[in-house]
Order: sequence, then structure tokens, then C-alpha cells
Amino acid sequence: MAALICGSLAFDTIMTFEGRFAEQILPDQLHILNVSFLVPSLRRDFGGCAGNIAYSLKLLGGEPLPMATLGTDGGEYLQRLAALGISDRYVKQVDGTYTAQAMIMTDRDNNQITAFHPGAMMQAHITRIESHPDIKLGIISPDGRDAMLEHAAQFVAAGIPFVFDPGQGLPMFNGAELTQFIEQATWVTVNDYEGKMLCDRTGLSLADISRKVKGLVVTLGGEGCDVWVNGECERVQAVQPAAVVDPTGCGDAWRGALLFGLEQGWPLARCAELGNKVGALKIAQRGPQNYVLDFTPA
Repeated sequence: MAALICGSLAFDTIMTFEGRFAEQILPDQLHILNVSFLVPSLRRDFGGCAGNIAYSLKLLGGEPLPMATLGTDGGEYLQRLAALGISDRYVKQVDGTYTAQAMIMTDRDNNQITAFHPGAMMQAHITRIESHPDIKLGIISPDGRDAMLEHAAQFVAAGIPFVFDPGQGLPMFNGAELTQFIEQATWVTVNDYEGKMLCDRTGLSLADISRKVKGLVVTLGGEGCDVWVNGECERVQAVQPAAVVDPTGCGDAWRGALLFGLEQGWPLARCAELGNKVGALKIAQRGPQNYVLDFTPA
């Protein structure tokens, strides 16, 4: 059975700053901020939430179906999907636009500054979710605002359970819209910062949110994650990585593992354990789609 992955396909330009952002940015001078960072290393990777999640799920043996839009420069990404054996059935190219582009700079403490050009992603609402016997579940990850709203309603209409994972797209929505997403979703996943914003905007506590869905997961980086089910919280410990090299795409690697576990019918805590394990593999490699499994998921 397949998982429909709504989100972006993007090209990531990743740069490494060998110092610390905190040492270059003066808090009392933010009103006249003018800084330049020397980045000795630079590379270009395939990225975007839908692409990264699909990569993770495919590695684990799942069947990802990314639903996304590419620009006229997206031919290379289509070739990439084909080489990975990932279907492009729900991927469309939009004339007159660029594929989404993320410019990501990471400092020595793994803090990141990102500039993102959405490009074709802003037309992602042209893709439409319909019921299909092969599709078991789905996920809404960061995407165009209209696409996230419309795809949530379409998942419900099609009777397809889905994960709501707003990520960096969360600030686009007000409290009423976020509450509606929660009421439509089957599961919700956020990181700790997003979780606080979600609670502030909806007026709901984490326990409240967990009672409205089958489960809520709050990821905590190197501290693991909190799994909330019916108002009760369980801490799932992190997996120690072999090295901390590049955090880009770690959250998406985790999401792919979550989808794999949900496809298998696992308890949410077990899904989170696998996510932590795959995230630890990802952070030890540069780029969001360059890691390989060193274990067999069971």
C-alpha cells in the first residue's frame, strides 16, 4: 500500500559557515543588521519535504507517492525520482516558474539560516487528492498555503487518514485554521517550537490536541520526542548518531519512518523509535537524501 506525501520538491543549496551566528550578529544592532558570512563549502542537493520524506520511506521499503509541483527546470528532479524507483504520478510541472529553491546556511553549532523561494510550490493546489484503493494514508507537510488547506479537506472527503505536519508552514495559518487541521487530521507531528506556537494560536494544550487525534508527536532534536496519546505523554529517547554532520532533512527522515510504521499498524511510540533511528543516520551524512540504512526495519 502507498502513502501520499503532500509537500514540496526543491533544490537545496547548502552552505557551511565555520563560525557561530551568535558571534556575528549583535543583538543591540538588529535594527541596522548588515552581515556577511564566509562559506567555504557549498553544494546543491535534491530536497523539499515531499522529496525527502519519500526518500526515507522508500529506503525503509515503503511505497511513497509524492504530490508536488516542479518548475520548468524540474526535469532533473523527475530523473532523480525515476532513479530511486519513486513514482511521479502526482508530480506536475508548472510553466513559467522555477522549482522551489532553499538556500540553507549552517554554523558550527548546527544552527541554520534559510532563505526559501517557493516558485512552483505556490501552485501545488492544482494537484488533487481522490480516493484510490492503493493509498492507505497520507501526510500534509509544508507546502503552498492553499494546497495545505485544500489537501486536508480532500483527504477527509476521500476517507484517507493523514498526518498533519505543518513544519515551517505553521505561521501561515491562524488559530481557527490550525484547529480545523487538527480536527481533520488523524495524527499531528510538530517540533517543540512549533508545538508551542500551535498551542498559543489554537488555545489548546498538547494534551488537548492529543485527545482530538489518534496521536501527537513533539520532536525534541537530540532529546528524542514526546508521544502523546489520549492526553498521556511518553518520552521516546533519542538515538546517538555516529557523528553530527548536517541536520538538513533530519525531520523529513523522521517523518518517512513515521509513515512506514503507521503503514505497518505499529503503536505510535514504536513509529517514533524508528524515526529517531533514521534521523540519527541522516544527521551523520551531508544532504537530505544521501544516507543509507545500516539495519533492517522490523
